[in-house]
Amino acid sequence: MGIKTALPRYELYLYTAVLAVALIWAGSWIFEASSENANRKSFKESVKPGWHYFGRKMDAADFEWVMWFTTFRNHILFALVGHVIFAKIFSLVAPKHRSLVFGVYGGLAVLVTMGWTFLALVLSHCIILYSVAIFKSKWMCFAAGLCTLASIKLEPFNSWQEALVTGSFNLQDILFYGGCGFSIMRCMSFALENCEKKEGNYTFSDLVKYNFYLPFFFFGPIMTFDRFHAQANNTQLIRKEREMWNITTKALLHLGGILVVDVFFHYLYILTIPSDMKLVAKLSDWSLAGLAYSNLVYDWVKSAVMFGVINTVAMLDHLDPPQPPKCITMLYVFAETHFDRGINDWLCKYVYDYIGGNHDQIFKELLATVCTFGITTLWLGPCELVYIWSFFNCFGLNFELWVAKFFSLPPLSTIESAMGEAMSRRIRGLFNAANFWAIVLYNVLSLNSLEFAKMVGRRLIFKGFPLSTLSVLLVTYCGVQLVKERERQQALLEDPEPAKPVDGGKEKAE
Repeated sequence: MGIKTALPRYELYLYTAVLAVALIWAGSWIFEASSENANRKSFKESVKPGWHYFGRKMDAADFEWVMWFTTFRNHILFALVGHVIFAKIFSLVAPKHRSLVFGVYGGLAVLVTMGWTFLALVLSHCIILYSVAIFKSKWMCFAAGLCTLASIKLEPFNSWQEALVTGSFNLQDILFYGGCGFSIMRCMSFALENCEKKEGNYTFSDLVKYNFYLPFFFFGPIMTFDRFHAQANNTQLIRKEREMWNITTKALLHLGGILVVDVFFHYLYILTIPSDMKLVAKLSDWSLAGLAYSNLVYDWVKSAVMFGVINTVAMLDHLDPPQPPKCITMLYVFAETHFDRGINDWLCKYVYDYIGGNHDQIFKELLATVCTFGITTLWLGPCELVYIWSFFNCFGLNFELWVAKFFSLPPLSTIESAMGEAMSRRIRGLFNAANFWAIVLYNVLSLNSLEFAKMVGRRLIFKGFPLSTLSVLLVTYCGVQLVKERERQQALLEDPEPAKPVDGGKEKAE
């Protein structure tokens, strides 16, 4: 089935209407549950005073979001502003040395923010992986990198290192894990790229300049060393047409996203409600479906805003950083499910694509996904919830390949080719709708809890069958077809179909 296959316009209008009504309907249930339970005892710790004049309290259950826009902004935002100023000055005065300025300024900012012990710890990680990198052995680089990563993710090594670093600064424990984790992944990228270098080695100075680039240091995204080294050392600093306009537009969109999230937090307590299982048990099936979906949408918005702010600074430095994550609404295949495109690019380049090749062979794909999610499990921090999340997402990725292989065999492939492309798109949309909810259920447990994910699964699949199950799938099917239509239009823009001759393609008789 070609991606450029079109459906009748009236059919797409119907899908749009059904999806809009369903979202409003589910949102009304969540709004009602939020308003009626704002003063619930279990909400006291996470629902805080908000818009007094409107009589609305605010959902403050996400500590990371609150941290970014309260304590965090008072420290790191000031450092980022200084980075932009110094980077601009030295890009104009000494463009050949701007990567050195990035590294020196970032190192000083880390030193002032976290102290000399943390700086020494990060440098020790850099020295270890640089020492291994000069042997140009990929398996040694991976072994050293994963052991170093395990030292900050597993007990008792992580507690011992954290005790050396954290002090009176109340964000040091958070910045410790972010800074160390991303630093080790960058050092592994440097080591693996050094293995690919045909002549000589990259210098330790190259690693330091790459690792201590401040916008990426604490919270990512990860930009592989080969891309960063080429872009940071580019002296031809010329803006593309309308580039500054696009950067400004994206910055304003991020600001708009922050305001929209703030509005929603005052009217829809999507993060607090799932923590009260007694209340969750009383909600309707539509409310549970809306809660599960909205939690993933919010996580995407949060990632897009946080990475977007950092990426804006990187683009001002003439870098091309990894793109924000793809919204859960646009996902119906596991192969595109990721909330950090930098980590995803890293894993694809060094693990998933390296082992899996073209991802067409079942055994190689299984090996590639197991290795990829094994490293992801270590990156996230091994625990029961991460094990379950990794297993189901790894299974989903492989199951997609198994199903694709099965349906490519005759007589199924023959039947599909005979039914027409439009009907094939509709049938595939039904499978994609079921796949979408598998993605939601597999990932919502990492955002809320295993109990909430199990509750949503039971209500939508078993207790809600057939009415709730089929109605939710119908709405999801409408959404999937609208996403496919957007992808079709994008494909036509990138590769327009040749125009048909006016005479319908028939040759004139001479």
